[in-house]
Amino acid sequence: MKPVLVTGAAGFIGYHLAERLMREGRTVIGYDCLSDYYSVELKQARVKKLQEKSGFTFVQAELEDAATLKALFAEHQFDLVYNLAAQAGVRYSLVNPQAYISANLEGFMNILECCRHNKTGHLVFASSSSVYGAGTKMPFSVHQNVDHPLSVYAASKKANELFAHSYAHLYRLPVTGLRFFTVYGPWGRPDMMMFLFTKAILEGKPIDVFNNGLMQRDFTYVDDIVESLYRVGLRIPAPNPNWDSLAPDPATSNAPYQIYNIGNHSPAKLLDVIAVLEKELGREATKNMMPMQPGDVPATFADVDDLARDVDFAPRTPIEVGVKRFVEWYRDYYRV
Repeated sequence: MKPVLVTGAAGFIGYHLAERLMREGRTVIGYDCLSDYYSVELKQARVKKLQEKSGFTFVQAELEDAATLKALFAEHQFDLVYNLAAQAGVRYSLVNPQAYISANLEGFMNILECCRHNKTGHLVFASSSSVYGAGTKMPFSVHQNVDHPLSVYAASKKANELFAHSYAHLYRLPVTGLRFFTVYGPWGRPDMMMFLFTKAILEGKPIDVFNNGLMQRDFTYVDDIVESLYRVGLRIPAPNPNWDSLAPDPATSNAPYQIYNIGNHSPAKLLDVIAVLEKELGREATKNMMPMQPGDVPATFADVDDLARDVDFAPRTPIEVGVKRFVEWYRDYYRV
């Protein structure tokens, strides 16, 4: 069996996916540039844990490095590719938009070109719930229009979906895009809310609570994300025989293209999540109530009916369970 390529393997979700694939007996090539967007030490620790298992090979390079990618694809002729590498972060895209063009657009095009020329059997790529942008109809459905992004990050992810569809149409490359909703859990990203708040509360520092705590997010535990990724990888998309060009469905196509939401389909109020964190940490947070930030949306809520129908699974970890597991990992890893 050919190895699976996981880009972003040193990242939060990529690390957990690589672990899962190896548990299923797959050999994994992990690809990551170990960028300094957040702690390189944390990324290196993830890679080290993966390298302790047989069946994992790590390649350190950027997605923009077309020559390295081409050589890797030529050598391994991947049947399955997970592209999770990207420049992440809505707020960072407000101050450094150019980073999103090189990694998320140029890098993704390199992946598409390699998949095309090596006849990859299935490309699964990370999109984002941020593509729903200015839309407020809840729950967010993959069948609704997403043409009003509110950040460069969101626009780059929408662009990925469009590029992927064009390759599915032109070259019949089977592609599946996954819109992740606020992922959290052990080995999480230090720039994400759960990590930031935990660190600040334990250090006795105040936390910035945006939109005066009225934000709602569809917090999704990482194990549920990985289970969905694994199952989706096994389901190669096919053209939708009922697709109608007079009323085009954005989630499917007459090409081998599919979009899914992956979210807990149970939005939680930010203040309620903070209360759960406070309980697990045994400390009360000092809260700085802040206005809504540019590029943010007040709420997210995933409709996951298509995912549940097609792969017989939908995320379901309660926030109380996920927060407890995250805090246990955080205390153990940082010895606090």
